[in-house]
Amino acid sequence: MTVFSLAFSKQKSLSMKKYYFLAAILFSAIVSAFAQNKTSYHISATFRIQSAGGYDYLTVDSASEKLYVSHGSQVNILDKNTGDSLGVVKTEKDVHGIALVHALGKGYISNGTLNKVLVFDLKTNKTLGYVPTGKFSDGIFYDDFSKKIISCNGMSKNMTVIDPLADTVVATIQLTGWPETAVSDGKGNIYVNNAEKAEMDVIDARTFKIIHSWPNKPGTGASGLAIDRETMRLFATCENKLMIVMDATNGKVIASFPTGDGADGVGFDNKLKTAYSSNGEGTLTVVKELSADNYVLAENVVTKPGARTITVDQKTHKVYLPSASFKPATKESFRPQVIPGTFKILTVEMN
Repeated sequence: MTVFSLAFSKQKSLSMKKYYFLAAILFSAIVSAFAQNKTSYHISATFRIQSAGGYDYLTVDSASEKLYVSHGSQVNILDKNTGDSLGVVKTEKDVHGIALVHALGKGYISNGTLNKVLVFDLKTNKTLGYVPTGKFSDGIFYDDFSKKIISCNGMSKNMTVIDPLADTVVATIQLTGWPETAVSDGKGNIYVNNAEKAEMDVIDARTFKIIHSWPNKPGTGASGLAIDRETMRLFATCENKLMIVMDATNGKVIASFPTGDGADGVGFDNKLKTAYSSNGEGTLTVVKELSADNYVLAENVVTKPGARTITVDQKTHKVYLPSASFKPATKESFRPQVIPGTFKILTVEMN
């Protein structure tokens, strides 16, 4: 072989290697793009509720296989697997959240502009009474450390602490801004989104006093809130279309991820280590926790417009989202109005 032929052969060999290398990169990119577009979740069921009215939070009870749904001035109780109606708890005014105390067989409903929490029997669904709160009782939860029901009262910028043994108010926690949603670490700390001040307020569950106020930056306010008690990480959805991950021990924001518009709720699957942001625009943002300080944005799942709140079934790992069809908002209405007969619950699960 001549020197010229040898040089040409080497050049051809290098060109072919370069060709195959570039082809491999292109193929990898195509596969990656396809994988990113292929969702790991799907809407597996739709439960329709015919009654009229708006909606807010919902709560799944894995123990009883029930799904409690706020709707207008009542709570609809559904079979979480089939969507069949199991009962209704009627109230006087707008319903927002539902908290359950299984040890006492009681449920608690935040009754919005009634400025009260309704107490009902978990077996019979009968109303047992009302407990007064601050103005506009909204988010509500049961703190298993203090054994208390806590209502977040938006307009009075405080939280009402209720003893479920006697159904009486035992403390009022005054904040500097309106509280949206609160969670507990089960160890004596309560965390609440102070939406007005764009901060996370930490409350001692022994004294019911604020002990820390941590900024949500780069978030500009927050509504939805969830916690991983194992890693002590908080997940909060913010009004500037971000989900932040915060260290619950010191307030440090570890990560932030873009979400869809109108995020109002966060759910966390304890076993799958997955945080979900329910976005009113009609998407579900999925963030995977790889370790306490390592997170990835897994995907954005298409749901339905209006699916802005969420509950996660820790037993089946299904996600439940309320949605509806809407009429445009008016000067009198805070949000677009639900068209009667279009309200529904979406069940989202992994493929």
